[in-house]
Amino acid sequence: MTTVNRKEAIRHYKENPPPRGVFALRSAATGRAWVGWSRNLDAARNSTLFLLRGGQHRDRALQAEWTAHGEGGVPFEVLETLKDDVLELSVIDELKRRTRHWAGVLNAPILLP
Repeated sequence: MTTVNRKEAIRHYKENPPPRGVFALRSAATGRAWVGWSRNLDAARNSTLFLLRGGQHRDRALQAEWTAHGEGGVPFEVLETLKDDVLELSVIDELKRRTRHWAGVLNAPILLP
């Protein structure tokens, strides 16, 4: 990567930060849900699906549900994204607070980040 391309990539990243927020995986068959948060929802989706597809997710109940019903039966869903005006120092606290809220609403366990 040249210096010009690198500077352009950094500028683009700063102007277009990844979406931050709360997500859920919900079983269509059983109605069971799992809630998590991430500073990068796109990366969280990719890593979660990678682990589930490989049978390596650390939440054994979620992995069992996925194995039984497949990707279509336990979709990844973004519940809420943080607004850009949230102060960077409080992003993690706000994500955790909103995750607890959604876990209560859905009566779901919270996935470890």
